Amino acid sequence: MTKTTPISLTVAGSDSGGGAGIQADIKAMSANGVYAASVITAVTAQNTRSVSAVHEIPAPIVAAQIDAVLSDLSVQSIKLGMLFSPQIIQAVAAALSAFRGAVVVDPVMIAKSGDALLQEDAVAALIADILPRADLLTPNLPEAARLLNQPEADSADQMVTQARALLKMGPKAVLMKGGHSAGNICSDALVTAERVTWLSAPRIDTRNTHGTGCTYAAAIAAGLAHGKPLGAAVQAAHDYLHRAIIAADQLEIGTGHGPVHHFHAVWS
Repeated sequence: MTKTTPISLTVAGSDSGGGAGIQADIKAMSANGVYAASVITAVTAQNTRSVSAVHEIPAPIVAAQIDAVLSDLSVQSIKLGMLFSPQIIQAVAAALSAFRGAVVVDPVMIAKSGDALLQEDAVAALIADILPRADLLTPNLPEAARLLNQPEADSADQMVTQARALLKMGPKAVLMKGGHSAGNICSDALVTAERVTWLSAPRIDTRNTHGTGCTYAAAIAAGLAHGKPLGAAVQAAHDYLHRAIIAADQLEIGTGHGPVHHFHAVWS
């Protein structure tokens, strides 16, 4: 019997510094044992300090990339990252209309440097066209607040309350990431209609956390491509990311927020 190679597709922006976006997704998916295909939505001039320019890929070219991949490759999961504009969001939603695999949505809005990665008028399109298609939505606290037009959650109860409000927008599950919260323990809440599951780990004292959100979502998509249940895929990705952050300082990349070590299990 021929073994089927698990395949994940990332639809996101390119990070010229290699720490986030398409580059981080491909690294995370590869490190977690899946073949990574990619669709580029924007090209950013970016390093560990800032995003100095963004070039939007025309929406028809984004759609053509998706069609090219899905018409030939047996993709089991898709991770959506930086979608940038209403036109790209609508093109992605239409191109994915017939896809029946798992979809993980990382609602990328702001880079680690503070630069905007989603146009202001694209938020409504993201809510209307993408969130209902998500098997899992993975916002950090600022992103959840922006989607809900509310202040950031500052307690565990508020994280769960906001996750449940996001569930009403259509995703089947929400992973509220607590990396922006205070305290020595970083806790994420995986919330579905049936249950709340907490994932916690000690906070690592490092400035090298560029691309953590991309990496987390891509690793989850990889787990789903392997056929893992959602809870198991999230737990495995959480553990992988924690180890990647622990090893991040070994890399010494750039002078700002450096990347996590995606291949910590392979080389150091």
